Amino acid sequence: MGKIINIDNGGTLTDFCVMEGADVHYAKTLTTPYDLSKCFFDGISKVSEKIYGKEDAARLLLEADYVRYSTTQGTNAIVERKGPRLGLIMSAGSSIDALTTSASQQELFTSLVGDRVGYIDTSLAEEALEVAVIKTINDVVTRGAVRVVISLAEADFVALEKRLIRIAQRKFPSHLLGAVPVVVASGLSDEADISLRTWTALFNAYLHPAMERFLYSADHRLKAAKCNNPLLIFRNDGGTARVAKTTAIKTYSSGPRGGMEGVKALAAHYGVDKMLSYDVGGTTTDIGLIENGEIQSHYRGEVEGVKIAFPLAHIESAGVGGSSIISTDNKTIKVGPESVGAAPGPACFGLGGANVTITDIAFLAGIFSPETFFGGELNLDIDKSRDVVETQIAGPLGIDTEQAIQQIMDAWASKISSAIHGFAEIDGQTTFAAFGGAGALLATTLAEKAGINKIIIPGLAAVFSACGIGFSDLSHGYRSQLPESAADSRNAALQALAEQLIERARRDMFAEGVDLCECEFSWELLSDEQSGGSEIADIKSYALPADLAARADLSLGLSVVKKIEHFSFAAVGNETRSDAVIAGMRKIMLSPGNWQEVPVYRLEDQVPGATGQGPAIIEEEYFTGKINENWQFHISSNRDVLIEKN
Repeated sequence: MGKIINIDNGGTLTDFCVMEGADVHYAKTLTTPYDLSKCFFDGISKVSEKIYGKEDAARLLLEADYVRYSTTQGTNAIVERKGPRLGLIMSAGSSIDALTTSASQQELFTSLVGDRVGYIDTSLAEEALEVAVIKTINDVVTRGAVRVVISLAEADFVALEKRLIRIAQRKFPSHLLGAVPVVVASGLSDEADISLRTWTALFNAYLHPAMERFLYSADHRLKAAKCNNPLLIFRNDGGTARVAKTTAIKTYSSGPRGGMEGVKALAAHYGVDKMLSYDVGGTTTDIGLIENGEIQSHYRGEVEGVKIAFPLAHIESAGVGGSSIISTDNKTIKVGPESVGAAPGPACFGLGGANVTITDIAFLAGIFSPETFFGGELNLDIDKSRDVVETQIAGPLGIDTEQAIQQIMDAWASKISSAIHGFAEIDGQTTFAAFGGAGALLATTLAEKAGINKIIIPGLAAVFSACGIGFSDLSHGYRSQLPESAADSRNAALQALAEQLIERARRDMFAEGVDLCECEFSWELLSDEQSGGSEIADIKSYALPADLAARADLSLGLSVVKKIEHFSFAAVGNETRSDAVIAGMRKIMLSPGNWQEVPVYRLEDQVPGATGQGPAIIEEEYFTGKINENWQFHISSNRDVLIEKN
């Protein structure tokens, strides 16, 4: 088997993990928001040097069986409200009230659509309808829309939306300079619920432009580099597929879902029934839960509390990360949700950043060392960090710098802790999994605030979401409404729909270079009232289960999977305990006015079974963590850091 390249793109850093059997090589590079394909290929070159001893991206790509990619760009775009201005066209006589029944829906609708809403009387004759379509599209565009979604409320909405999109494409052809893209909601989902269908289309339209520009650019560059296989996109349902076969909404939270796949495998590896994970990136902290071996998920996925038509893992993306902007209103400290990203980055990077971040605070508190932070590749400037803290936080609050450092660390940790408590119930069986570039930073502080006594920091914590993609397969999923029909013909309708889905799967897998006979099938029947589906063991009988046969709101779901060899963890549990090797001492601030020399433990220096006590610093090339007093750590044979409260 050749090499498998997994890439997780974040707002600040992009992670690369290359797997070949039991060998793993990884690297991180600063995300380049002005051209995401640049950091993509910078990272490929960087990790190739670790594999071959010199940069050879071309060789690495030639030897790769798969290149899989996930991104938090969609999550970050919605968290920060950075996307195109959308227009919405609905049926005459309908209202946006059905779309804005909650505070979350109202706020999101205002941010994404605002007043750019138009209405069309679909009962008009063809010529009058054409005039109405042109007038309505022009109206919402005049109000600022750069992408338009059509979502109709009538019973025959699929046929009506097809009719309107044909008119729009004829009158506003895509080849014209300045033409505004127009899409229909039924192109993504045939859900009867107008709210689910419309919100799914709005989110997809909001995320599509940025995803399209980068992903196709990266795919074309891979082909130019003679990569043997196309770029595969890791989705939020845990599967991967080609760019052309992936809808934008399915990239939402795909990076965090990669982390959850890794956490699921980690929980099974250590025999943990309840593992609560938090993944601290540059812009967000993504929180998830593995319970009894399963990733918590919703049949109707939620994006910031708003339900959509597709299933999604239950992951909370809190607007706080390693590059979140920390500010004050002269009374209290505010953390995020805005982020400085990698450009200009934290003030200490010296790239023009003029805002306080937790990275600056950890540097000022002595937790980070400029010699080891990010592998020593960055020239950190402590004076710039001190200047922004004094002028933006300490001065306005009337406190000294050390008090500001402490209050900022407390505020940052409290925001993550609050999100964790709002997400899941903590009990004595809960184990923390802390990962991401800043996941280890204040792990024991967060655990104390959350009431958790056990923590696992994976040895691959800095690139754990990229690592988690290593547990995914090539797959496609489909779901479609079962047409209403007479009771005696419903099984025939089920058979016809199943055959349609199989044919779609055959075409999609053929485009992936896979024959359908190589795939595993799973079927589900779902109803609107279910939180999950009823699995059908043998679809070939084409007989509806008795408890569902009378329901009118049934959907048929099909998942088709081509297995890919998965990454595996090293065996654990037989380590011989020994004292951890101290790499040096570092003076850190334990509290204002209280600085102490503490041991620094480099993860690469430790043997399985190595044990140490806090207060201490544990770090490797791409992550650093402060271990508080009254906590001890143990290094497993899988190179994971297991931390427990004494």
